[in-house]
Amino acid sequence: MRTLAVWAVFVALGVISRPTSAEDLPEVRSKAVVVIDAETGAELFGKSADEVRPIASTTKIFVAMAVRKAGLDLDGWTTITRVDVRGALGGARTRLDINETFKNRDLLRAMLMASDNRAPTALARAVKLDPDGLVKAMNKLAKSLHLKRTRFTDPTGQRGNVSTAREMAIALRAALSDKVLREIMGDDYEVVYAKDNYPKIGYGTTNLPLISRKYEVTGGKTGYTRSAGYCFVTGARFAKREVVMAFLGSEGKHTRFGDFNRVAAWLDRGAPGSKVSLKRPLKAPPKLDVEARGRVANP
Repeated sequence: MRTLAVWAVFVALGVISRPTSAEDLPEVRSKAVVVIDAETGAELFGKSADEVRPIASTTKIFVAMAVRKAGLDLDGWTTITRVDVRGALGGARTRLDINETFKNRDLLRAMLMASDNRAPTALARAVKLDPDGLVKAMNKLAKSLHLKRTRFTDPTGQRGNVSTAREMAIALRAALSDKVLREIMGDDYEVVYAKDNYPKIGYGTTNLPLISRKYEVTGGKTGYTRSAGYCFVTGARFAKREVVMAFLGSEGKHTRFGDFNRVAAWLDRGAPGSKVSLKRPLKAPPKLDVEARGRVANP
């Protein structure tokens, strides 16, 4: 029964489907899409790439970069408090119980792999930031990455945060240049423990193309709110080329992943008709000046 269920999901994602014509650009259904070369920053494909849109929980890649930049101790412990409970209200179900204490590396996993909404403010507290201070740090980080249309008012992504497909791709490109964040976002499953070894929590990634393994996915983040629709930012490698993609405003839960597979099949064929960025390409990912402390356990 499970095999049939997985097969049905892969069909819905476009993993098992007839490829589009090699003469055509991918027919994406998300409202805003961009594909950039991870090495140069050149645009290969775009659709409404500069349209400002809500970004939901893809916000959390900025939380991760901000706390890493602030010197997060990966091996340090942080307790979930009522501040985190208040910040997560209205979001998806959490598995981080109040008064339980977790390693910061595991809070990063909970946030980036499964989008737990209690993790952002807890991680902020670990670097001595309150929720408002975290939002300020995220806006400062966006400015340092020259993201002029990206704005944050909330650390979870549930309320008010906006960006563009292009700027989210640039941001993920920067996040994937951090070895720690790349490893976490490229992981499909981890078990984390509270300080007393109970409860034990299994976290699986929401990045379905990473799970399917049809293509070499380097890591990414999903998100959803009613105003944002279904969102997905991810990196992937094709032969010797690494790319970063952003899909914003998908109407269906699986549409963003189907779009990924349509773009991936196009890239696999050599990206016929791909465009060269009209803007000056970046030759290297922006430097985050991260102070690394501790280490991430092997997956």
